[in-house]
Amino acid sequence: MKYLFTFLSLLLFLPGVIRAESSSVEEPYNLSNESKKSVVIRTIGFPPYGIKGRSSTGGIYYEMANKLIEEAGYQPENSIAPYSRIIRELKSGKADMTIMFKYEELKEHVIYVAPLPALPTVVIGLKGTTFESVESLKGKELAYLRGAKFSEQIDKDPEIRKYSTVDFVQGVKMLKRGRVDGIIGPIDPILSAAKQLNDDFSLFGEPLVVKENTPWVQISKKSRDKLSIEKLNEAFKKLQSQNTLEALRDKYL
Repeated sequence: MKYLFTFLSLLLFLPGVIRAESSSVEEPYNLSNESKKSVVIRTIGFPPYGIKGRSSTGGIYYEMANKLIEEAGYQPENSIAPYSRIIRELKSGKADMTIMFKYEELKEHVIYVAPLPALPTVVIGLKGTTFESVESLKGKELAYLRGAKFSEQIDKDPEIRKYSTVDFVQGVKMLKRGRVDGIIGPIDPILSAAKQLNDDFSLFGEPLVVKENTPWVQISKKSRDKLSIEKLNEAFKKLQSQNTLEALRDKYL
């Protein structure tokens, strides 16, 4: 009887021990949690690349960056910002990624992941105006997007006056009023700004191409342990094969 009582006591006690031990076992690490990290993106704040409306946000680079990050398995946190803020936040690591041109002051602070098609930077005036060369811009005044750097040759020439603008819409308005002789910048944002003012390409004269700039997907070096460059490259190639960028250009232009 004594042995029988001991055996029955063990049967009653063991399930509690098993439950206690099983409850103390840590759940295995879920690798999918790693791939769902939030990635802080900053998109340049001028149409058609970054568009901030009253009720929605969009644009070619805004949507492209989101699709790229999602395809790579991360969670995008994207917002529109001016050049100066993007540069500052990429340096500090507050922002993880952007799509924009290469800048000398960022060279030591970012990793260039993938190039997008090159964009012509132009100087353009009103219809009937022709600029033959950069030399012909001496004594002229250009509307120039604040914080941007479009042409080193023009930037360094003190005889070419620059009027800082908050966006390309302001630049087109100033051009129409005769307050500046021309606008400098990528052609797409200039045409997008004219469209917002109910104008089209017929407003302008012949553009002077001063440079071709290549936008890059670039990440802060302080985010290199947070993001997989290999995953981003694979995602970018997949989006390329699906003509995602071309579809977004058709959507916004």
